Amino acid sequence: MATAFDASDLGQGSGSVSANENDTGYRPSADEPFMNERQTAYFRAKLLAWKDAILRESQDTLTTLQKEPLREPDVTDRASSETDWSIELRTRDRQRKLISKIEAALRRIDDGEYGYCEVTGEPISLGRLEARPIATMTVEAQEAHERNEKVSRDE
Repeated sequence: MATAFDASDLGQGSGSVSANENDTGYRPSADEPFMNERQTAYFRAKLLAWKDAILRESQDTLTTLQKEPLREPDVTDRASSETDWSIELRTRDRQRKLISKIEAALRRIDDGEYGYCEVTGEPISLGRLEARPIATMTVEAQEAHERNEKVSRDE
């Protein structure tokens, strides 16, 4: 399954489904019952494809690390390589945390709670779920949460 990802997918990402992945051409619509069987199947497939892509990238990193040990004779080259790998490993750590969020979203689908705000119980907009399928709050609830978090940090 091919997916379209960019750097924003590492921690905040969208997990976009490419045209190849969504062969039926189906896109959730506000004209149908919210989180009906077709919508939940769509978001489950989207989340699973995103998780699979992350796991493949992680395996590629592990394979490269095993094949290419840091053996640059020049101290500057070695430092540069170590910095590059440090960034790569931090990225993988962020993706590991993202996988936990994806798995939590899949559990919410199984429990019938996916797509509903954990704070208000209101439906999360399809546009938000499309952009961020791991979202657990409506935009309004998320903004209030972030304002409260900022006030807490400032005190």
